[in-house]
Amino acid sequence: MFDLVHEMRSRIITSPAFDGDRIMGAILFEMTMDRQIDGRPTADYLWNVKHIVPFLKIDKGLLAEQDGAQMMKPMPGLDDLLDRAVAYGVFGTKERSVIKLPGAGLDAVVAQQFEVAQQVLAKGLVPIIEPEVDIHSPQKAEAEDQLKAALLDGLNQLGDDQSVMVKLTLPDTDNLYSELVSHPQGGSRCCAVRRLQPR
Repeated sequence: MFDLVHEMRSRIITSPAFDGDRIMGAILFEMTMDRQIDGRPTADYLWNVKHIVPFLKIDKGLLAEQDGAQMMKPMPGLDDLLDRAVAYGVFGTKERSVIKLPGAGLDAVVAQQFEVAQQVLAKGLVPIIEPEVDIHSPQKAEAEDQLKAALLDGLNQLGDDQSVMVKLTLPDTDNLYSELVSHPQGGSRCCAVRRLQPR
């Protein structure tokens, strides 16, 4: 079955319509990263043939909801996975949590996201932090206000040479996250950590 899935993905990626003029980045599953397209590792093919930035999904799914949030499951072997990603030419990672309500669970999610981000940054990769606020949350705006404060605190604790990307649910309040966009460790400088060069 996985062979058939990879054949389907290969057809999509090798399509003339699938290129860097239309697509900036692609998030790969671990098995996709380990496979090849036209005789080249997938991440290598994406960047050097299609000029699309390759990212790797590293989370293993979500734990059961606790305190209004779902943290990521443990990720045993993450260091080895990140080493393989670096060897394959992957640019960064993506790790998702879910927030349903404001409170202690939200703070725990953000703390875990930045803890994992530090592990990713130590390997020279750029982490996409993704603490997704459930669009059906009855306290979505309040959760987003708390999330913004927690993310700013996390960004402020990064080193001057450390930057992350942040993937968020569209907020109820216009421009709520503008401070994250302009933050030196978040927003527009996020891709300065590791510039991709075609081989």
